[in-house]
Amino acid sequence: MDKLKQVSKAHQRYYTSWGELVPGSTTVTGLLNKPALVKWANQLGLQGIDSSKYVDKAAKVGTLIHYLVECHITGKKADLSDYSKFEIELANVGFNKYLDWEKKHKVESIFSEKGFASDKYRYGGTCDFYCKLDGKYTLIDFKSCKGIYDEQFVQVSSYANLLIENGHKVEQILILRIGRDETEGFEEKYIIQKQSKLYFDVFKNLLKIYYLKKKIGWR
Repeated sequence: MDKLKQVSKAHQRYYTSWGELVPGSTTVTGLLNKPALVKWANQLGLQGIDSSKYVDKAAKVGTLIHYLVECHITGKKADLSDYSKFEIELANVGFNKYLDWEKKHKVESIFSEKGFASDKYRYGGTCDFYCKLDGKYTLIDFKSCKGIYDEQFVQVSSYANLLIENGHKVEQILILRIGRDETEGFEEKYIIQKQSKLYFDVFKNLLKIYYLKKKIGWR
């Protein structure tokens, strides 16, 4: 199987305890408008760059960074046979940024890339990394992009709820933004508990819209 398919969360399916197939967090948060993305695509167009091609290439590099981090966390050997030399070189820039960050912290891995479903709210999601970070039970979500945006807070807050609903303690939530090249940098953003609850309220309302559209047969 293609390595991108193996590591892509988009192919994960989620089921409640009674066997109902439910939407993933990414699908639900996809209902949000993304004005920053529209502006960015327009800027690329003005520079004569095909935004669709750019996104595809950037996504593959971002996926590879995520894969390298996951292999490092789990101790698996990375299979890079599906990637070009250029893609590997770019991804290693981001991966080394993660390693530099990790050296500054005490990280005790509990699990990574683990999917859960919520019986209460009927949705699912895959958590990137759950660990004890400097002694605190922490949900870490890895992002490979130019910035951290509100819709990402909505998404990771839904992951935190999945962990809690399935019996795991969450003391803090962290987004690690790992740039895909030297220009995109590295950023860490903690979400405080009060904010997380508000963002999860946004998610629950999006989930209501998702199921209403499904009931209507929205086209």
